[in-house]
Amino acid sequence: MIDKREYEILDLIKKNIECSSKEIHDGIKASISYATVKRILTKLTNENLLITTGKGKGTKYLISPAYELLQPVDIEKYYKKEVDERIIKKNFNFTLIQDTLKITNIFTEIEIKKLTSLQELYKNNISHLSKPEFNKELERLAIDLSWKSSQIEGNTYTLLETERLLKQKETASGKTKEEAIMLLNHKEAIDFIIEQPNYLVPITVTKIENIHSLLIKELAIDKNIRKRRVGITGTNYRPLDNEFQINDAITSMCDLVNKKKSVFEKALLSLVLISYIQPFADGNKRTARIVSNAFLIYYKYCPISFRTVDSVDYKKAMLLFYEQNNISQFKEIFINQFEFAVNTYF
Repeated sequence: MIDKREYEILDLIKKNIECSSKEIHDGIKASISYATVKRILTKLTNENLLITTGKGKGTKYLISPAYELLQPVDIEKYYKKEVDERIIKKNFNFTLIQDTLKITNIFTEIEIKKLTSLQELYKNNISHLSKPEFNKELERLAIDLSWKSSQIEGNTYTLLETERLLKQKETASGKTKEEAIMLLNHKEAIDFIIEQPNYLVPITVTKIENIHSLLIKELAIDKNIRKRRVGITGTNYRPLDNEFQINDAITSMCDLVNKKKSVFEKALLSLVLISYIQPFADGNKRTARIVSNAFLIYYKYCPISFRTVDSVDYKKAMLLFYEQNNISQFKEIFINQFEFAVNTYF
């Protein structure tokens, strides 16, 4: 999180466009040493909130183009304002994918170090498992992911009821047929990416459509890129409503994700951008969670079940990305759920 001193420094730079470290030290109200200012500037630069120009004594600090994307947000304070009171980016931001995300490292060095350490732990853990033991853990994760992904979309099956349905095809009393189909479709989609790990790499619009088709099978949801407007409950953000623009946006997303070198960035960006673009009439977030996991599985990284994420927190983080193009809360969820998966399943 950014503390009060860091906010003051960032605010000073925003007002002055660019500043030297000496100008920053002289301009802030806080009584701190020049060495402390330099340490803070290094930290903010490493976190991609600042960029620099010049060298040596001529170094100037500027707000990064990715500042809005990455700056920490007090989520509770943000949602104290009702939907119509919030000042938001109502329309789809074309430059986000085509410009900002293309040149931005989403994770800080510290975050990458943590995620890489967890991945090494995962590799070590699975090296001690037999193939049947590994498959058993993967099956457990797949059931949890099917349950949580469906729960986020309003499915009322409990985890125990989901396990019975997916293992024994036993439906729960008092639940709708559509809820059971949603869960069974999730499991089928997860099994597909496990059995065909190469399928989604490189990612294409057609492949995303095919994953979506698995998830909405036998449900009253249109296939393929939508041709009409959609609204999103709880926000005034308006996704694209032109079929050709939607197709261009999802194509740009595929190009971006394919070019990213970090597996963690591939997984996180596909998770948030499919949801942001809303290419389908329904089932977008479900598709995003499966596609994200497909990257992790292909590169032999630990998949994520999202089992312990609160559904409301997930939706708040997603709406923050819609409204402010800010990924900080969703990135925190991703890191926490990756850690949970490594420590829980394998």
